[in-house]
Amino acid sequence: MNKHVTIKKALDAYDPRFDPLVQRTPGHNQDYAPTYWVAHGGDAPQDDGPVMQDMDVDVAIIGSGFTGLACAVFLAQEHGIKAHVLEANQVSWGCTSRNGGQAQNNSGRLKRSQWIKQWGLETALKLHKDIEEGFETFEELIKDIDCDAVNAGHLYVAHRPKVLKTLEAEVELMNKTFGYKSRMVSKAELHSDWVKEANGHGAMLEPTGIGVQPVKVAYGYHRKARALGAKIHTSSPVEGWETINGVHHLRTPGGIVRARAVAIATGGYTTQTLHKSLKNRFMPIMSNNMVTRKLSDAEVEACGFKSNIIMTDTRTLRHYYRLLPDQRLQIGSRSAITGADAGNRKHFERLVAGKDAKFPALKGIDIDYSWWGWVDVSHDMMPRIFQPNAQEQIFYALGYGGNGVMSSAHAGRRMAQLVAGKPIPKELPIYNSPLPYEVFAPFRRIGQRMLYVWYGLRDNYL
Repeated sequence: MNKHVTIKKALDAYDPRFDPLVQRTPGHNQDYAPTYWVAHGGDAPQDDGPVMQDMDVDVAIIGSGFTGLACAVFLAQEHGIKAHVLEANQVSWGCTSRNGGQAQNNSGRLKRSQWIKQWGLETALKLHKDIEEGFETFEELIKDIDCDAVNAGHLYVAHRPKVLKTLEAEVELMNKTFGYKSRMVSKAELHSDWVKEANGHGAMLEPTGIGVQPVKVAYGYHRKARALGAKIHTSSPVEGWETINGVHHLRTPGGIVRARAVAIATGGYTTQTLHKSLKNRFMPIMSNNMVTRKLSDAEVEACGFKSNIIMTDTRTLRHYYRLLPDQRLQIGSRSAITGADAGNRKHFERLVAGKDAKFPALKGIDIDYSWWGWVDVSHDMMPRIFQPNAQEQIFYALGYGGNGVMSSAHAGRRMAQLVAGKPIPKELPIYNSPLPYEVFAPFRRIGQRMLYVWYGLRDNYL
């Protein structure tokens, strides 16, 4: 037998209690979470196996989700750099295989009116242009990937009549200031032409929005990256990091990877000990997801589904949902605060209750898939693609706040430009400032519990 051929060991069991604020790594060689996407994503593409010896590389990318794989694609495609991607478990094991598959024309969790308030009109206009360019990047990247893409726009559904004025103001701003042709949809039109959501009192319709099968997207990125010469090493968690004379020594179970540059793309699975530049720089928030059994034609009609458009409601503790192409309902929302509490039945039941309130005709329907995962939310609700120290070749792209399906592709491209020493729009805050540090981060979960109570009251009663 060729001594260089490695045989992968059987996968370790998936750990549903992983918590990035508690554990040092997200595991080693663990199986995927039991998501609908993994179950229907086909066979994972061939990778390059675990790191099995010490090696010297030009660029190491930590994390093989959307961002890390897109960064590897663009490093090779646009800059001639063949990176080595280090993944603790399986390809796209974290955020990428656990989200809702909604590609929206946004970045982070702030609205365009909030951009203006935060940074002024000139910066907001440039940010909008950059995000539109990012959507084009995403569309180009997936155009030859069979990922069940549905390009039907996005409905931002008013869960209470009182929020309609806010949506109307945002639509006017989008049209007049940003030239982004959104429009209001009345309750009657929503129910007749889009969906008979019991909680829906109207909506803002954005023309830009694509629903995708995220695992198929990731596998497509994976194939592109390897075809361009990138190496993807699974079962290779970074368990230690030391920088010596400008070279980054990344310790994995199978050997030390010595890299001249490191790009961090670990999303909500970034641990507190990975690197000092990221400690207390964002808040990991857990989200729950479920997918029902296939709906009958009568059930689809009862719910009034007229398309597979992606939808989000206006709650602070928002729901995101859609009818999938194979006629199942997918819905997601908030979940536990800690990993230790993730499996508590009450979180599942809360999401079921949300489904039932929106679609009473589906009350009692079987849930075929249920899972949860961590989302990386920055303390100012906006992502960063940044080099924290000009003297060190370390870069990160993090903080998407649940809007990373589309923006991660552009973030990967921008991070590749940084790694290659090329210019990016440094006048934009997402590129010229680090993820904000939170001095009270050790107490963040106490505050989170209080905020969830307040948000629940505000969303439903106040």
